[in-house]
Amino acid sequence: MNFRIISALVMRYIFLYTRTPMRLVELVFWPMVDLLVWGYLTIYIKENATGGFPAMISFLLGALILWDVVFRAQQGVAVSFLEDVWTRNLLNIFVAPVRTSEYLTATFCVGLLRICVTVVIMCVVALFLYQFNILTLGWPLLPFFMNLLVSGWALGMISTALILRWGQAAESLAWAVPFFIQPISAVFYPVHSIRPEWLQKVALALPTTHVFEGMREVMQKGTFNWTSFTYATLLNVVFMGVSAWIFMSMLRLTKKRGLLTKFATQ
Repeated sequence: MNFRIISALVMRYIFLYTRTPMRLVELVFWPMVDLLVWGYLTIYIKENATGGFPAMISFLLGALILWDVVFRAQQGVAVSFLEDVWTRNLLNIFVAPVRTSEYLTATFCVGLLRICVTVVIMCVVALFLYQFNILTLGWPLLPFFMNLLVSGWALGMISTALILRWGQAAESLAWAVPFFIQPISAVFYPVHSIRPEWLQKVALALPTTHVFEGMREVMQKGTFNWTSFTYATLLNVVFMGVSAWIFMSMLRLTKKRGLLTKFATQ
């Protein structure tokens, strides 16, 4: 891979945000809305709960911040692709001597940059408004973060592949795909708590489930579950490989049928 090409693509996407500040609103507004809603809900339950404050509720803010890592990583891939479509730049990308791996790596980097902006803001707000410091997770925060980052990248490739397959009519999938797995990823409650057994098996097949289960164990017991980490990492390897295969297959199909030109000029 040519890192000069990757850096040029990343700079191109950064310039979109610097030249159109309204794009930055999306990076801040929705995370803040989620944080305020869930944060004040947590405080309300704490103040009105009888028989003591349920310990699991204290995990909501941490889960919300970590979930945003998945969502922003996915958005970095899918929305970067859509930015090229909206600005009629998609053909320029694929006509230029840019490898698909270089293009994807650039979108991965954009996803990481988006995460840095939103997560820092959410952590600061959570600390000042709710006295919640996610850094109390300590060093386990890094392997959790990396696994969720990879999961988000994989979802981003799947989102982009679906848009390639069904065209601009499927643009909404760029925002919807992560929420297909959120209800079964054990983000806010343990995987074995209220789900039927068959759905638990589906949840355990997702790397995100093992990350959030591990996060709760660190916050509750102060111990790092190496089994959860291992499962999450191995599943992410498979998840990333399958997602890359789906993306490459859809891209080849789109090129073969001559749909890329039509798609890029709509």
